[in-house]
Amino acid sequence: MSRISTVFLLTCAAIGVAGGIMLTAANWVSTVLFAAAPFAAVALAGLWLVPAAVAMRLLERPGSALLVGLISGLVAAPLSGYGWGSIATNLWWAFFVELPFLVVLYRFFHRWQFFAGAVVVAAVYPTLAWASFGLDTFAPLTVVLFYLLTLVASAAGMAIGIAVADALRRAGVARLARRRPRTSAT
Repeated sequence: MSRISTVFLLTCAAIGVAGGIMLTAANWVSTVLFAAAPFAAVALAGLWLVPAAVAMRLLERPGSALLVGLISGLVAAPLSGYGWGSIATNLWWAFFVELPFLVVLYRFFHRWQFFAGAVVVAAVYPTLAWASFGLDTFAPLTVVLFYLLTLVASAAGMAIGIAVADALRRAGVARLARRRPRTSAT
């Protein structure tokens, strides 16, 4: 069993706390927008992918997106209007960042995998949120536009996450955190 380094855990914690703070604000804005203009709320959906995408891109380790999603949810839970449901929400979005890498058993980490996750979540999220957005009351073209807006928001969230992670990597943040621990021969 491989050991997880303290640097890895602290890096995930830092990303998770920053993500939780960002998502707390996004939760409040999204809640207000949902009541006034539901489609505008969907435009923010990609923000829930950002912390997990930063972690996966920066660290390239199995479970890093989910760990950051958990931490982000724990930070957001007491501060958002959704309470402990924020943990499940953040883990749900983080799963779609993790999924394309899990499918290939974390053998490689390419940029296109992030966008594959964005496509999957853009298909799943509107379908699961169909009733809450009342999509059955809209014209078919409007429903298609809703799916497209979700896709654009998800792709933008992934792109932001990749850009932030690449900037952190250039600054030297990932050097120690990405190093895989040595296994001892005991």
